[in-house]
Amino acid sequence: MYPKAALTLFLFTLSGNAEAFSPATGITFASKKIQQQSNTRSSTLFATIPEQSSTTTSSSTTSTTTNTQSNIFERKFTPVQPSTTVAAVPKLAQRWRKSTKQLATLGPASSSKEMIEKLFLAGADVFRLNFSHGSQEQKLELLIMIREIEEKYSHPIAILGDLQGPKLRVGEFSNPNGVMLEKNQIFRLDLDSALGDNTRVMLPHPEIIAASEVGHELLVDDGKVKLVVDGKGDGYLDCRVEVEGKISNRKGVNTPDSVLDISPLTPKDRSDLEYMLGIGVDWVALSFVQRPEDIEEIHALIDEKLPEGSFKPAVMAKIEKPSCFIGDSLKNIVKLCDGIMVARGDLGVECAPEDVPLLQKEIIDESRAQGKPVVVATQMLESMIESPTPTRAEASDVATAIYDGADAIMLSAESAAGKWPEESVAMQQRIINRVESDNHYRRMLSSSEPVVENTPTDAIITAAKQIADTIKAKSIVCFSLRGSTVLRAAKGRPGVPILGISPFKETARQLALSWGVYPELPQTGTYFSNIDDEEVMNYDSNIVEEAPDDFNFVLRNACRAALKKGLVTDPNDLLVVTAGIPFGTPGAANVIRVVPAAGPSCWDGLCRVD
Repeated sequence: MYPKAALTLFLFTLSGNAEAFSPATGITFASKKIQQQSNTRSSTLFATIPEQSSTTTSSSTTSTTTNTQSNIFERKFTPVQPSTTVAAVPKLAQRWRKSTKQLATLGPASSSKEMIEKLFLAGADVFRLNFSHGSQEQKLELLIMIREIEEKYSHPIAILGDLQGPKLRVGEFSNPNGVMLEKNQIFRLDLDSALGDNTRVMLPHPEIIAASEVGHELLVDDGKVKLVVDGKGDGYLDCRVEVEGKISNRKGVNTPDSVLDISPLTPKDRSDLEYMLGIGVDWVALSFVQRPEDIEEIHALIDEKLPEGSFKPAVMAKIEKPSCFIGDSLKNIVKLCDGIMVARGDLGVECAPEDVPLLQKEIIDESRAQGKPVVVATQMLESMIESPTPTRAEASDVATAIYDGADAIMLSAESAAGKWPEESVAMQQRIINRVESDNHYRRMLSSSEPVVENTPTDAIITAAKQIADTIKAKSIVCFSLRGSTVLRAAKGRPGVPILGISPFKETARQLALSWGVYPELPQTGTYFSNIDDEEVMNYDSNIVEEAPDDFNFVLRNACRAALKKGLVTDPNDLLVVTAGIPFGTPGAANVIRVVPAAGPSCWDGLCRVD
């Protein structure tokens, strides 16, 4: 049941003789049976005294019970020395010790299994499949390769499917090279399908014409040309050219001043979304979010199209429109979705450059306040598309996102189409490690802690964080059905890694995006071992496991997972474990247990044998 490379293996025999052996260290614990209290399920910490030279000292521990005979074990063993490790630290230990996560976009430069594996080993926690480019079949091939790498390293990897969203573009010109617009000239945008010239062009989006008012700005070709609405009529806008420049076929149009009455989901997006649901992506990113109703729309579509028996993916809202900041829109958008992306590409086009850093901080703060993972994206290491090293300004930009408290940072063209995809991911990890080792970073996180909600789960998580800090624990371990308890732990930004364990691989993958969380799947038979998937998926009724040793199974699994990730290196390293009893109660956390790395039956170098 337990892998050989796991923690110290405790081998029990029916005769009562027991032995504990660590393959990595050769530490052996031996015990001989004398007597044991037998008719109570409560755990009694038996006294054990180390073997000194050639003299064996015995002691007995008595406990008061009503009308029971007490059986006591006497133990003889080689004491655990503080410097002794429970197992060799994994070669990838550093890979699991950063808190800020990394997203890497896959593309022509990273479409082979070999390169994807290199990106994973370099630090990528989530892979982004950009449905704006390539075929659906190509995305399936990439997904299969990612799942094979996940299986190889026994570590959940999240896959983000990114929907293209509406593309607002002008029509075509009679001159295929386009036309030059002069400053202050009047240029008309209309619904006429005739080829354009230097006085007019088709704008095949009546929603833009309807929503635009005099004085509104229209940005063409990522803002290279700026038009201001000077007048409007039935089916047309007359615009004054404020920033001159060249305009050519099918160039994009941004509308920073208008909220358009269009769906964020085009027919292509709906087809891509249905395909994503069929192949099983973990996250879906929605582009062109203007208002909270857009998030409600995609949730409804997912519920309608999700194949029976499939796990619902998490929804990420890409914040790239100024309308997201009107009134309480941002707060409500964050509330309705599962995660947020600061899409600085379009946001940087539609907002003033000096406003983008402030908006980035506002988005991160709101996401943290609500406990939702937030990703900072676009042009983070842009020069590494061509160069093996970033500019100092880019390194500072990445560091700023980390200091701001982002859960994750993303690479786009750097990893998808650049010459140095592996080096780009490795550079991000170097910056993450450097920032997170800075005391100023911890002080900044501590100074902006979100308000704790008045719930039992939040009280347990807050206490676990305080305990971990007091006893210098190596990790907080959260057992969670659908990830809500783990997300609450991440919200508080504890000073130690969060080991998230779920019975569902889909939940574990979704958690791979969250700050400080390293998800792990339990070994078969150690968690929900007597419950089938259909029962676990029935969230309307609680699940009660009746096996007497469930919690010890859970704790042992936590110790194994912490060792595998390199979070513990000594038998006496401590873990703070939270769980909900009875198991299977979504969102419940009502138990805290401090456990040494050697396992739940040990404490301070002494191991009990039941």
